[in-house]
Amino acid sequence: MADGTIYLYFKNKDDILVQFYQYKARQIFERFRDAVDQPETAEEKLRCLIRVHLQEFQKDRNMAIVYQAETHQNRRLGHEQIKEMSKMYRDIISEVVELGQEEGAIRKDLYMGIVKRFINGAVDDVINSWIHSGGQYDLVTMADPLVDLFIRGIGSRG
Repeated sequence: MADGTIYLYFKNKDDILVQFYQYKARQIFERFRDAVDQPETAEEKLRCLIRVHLQEFQKDRNMAIVYQAETHQNRRLGHEQIKEMSKMYRDIISEVVELGQEEGAIRKDLYMGIVKRFINGAVDDVINSWIHSGGQYDLVTMADPLVDLFIRGIGSRG
């Protein structure tokens, strides 16, 4: 490909990054949706969602770095797309939590906005720690401890 040819397809470097981000985000969110559609219980759904989330980021550390950097910048490229993708993820979390509330596994007196931020933020922080460690451990092994923390932290007391 000749120098400059790529700009027949993209406006500029930022556009390339936005398109990459959107493409990868769509792929990942399709896998998130598949992960929660299979299991029966809310805890199983949450466990699968978190496991797939961590697997996807571990599978491609460079993508994880770009994705995390773009979602944490003050000047975000494709701000609206990032906002929409984040909303899709939080909506999946809401579905799972609401199912858990119906099952009696998750308390009903919780403020959903805080629960979504708690789960999303914890997973996000685990991914960031893994990135900053140089990917020196198996990220997916954090899925079960995270879900156990979520369920014990937001589970109903019997």
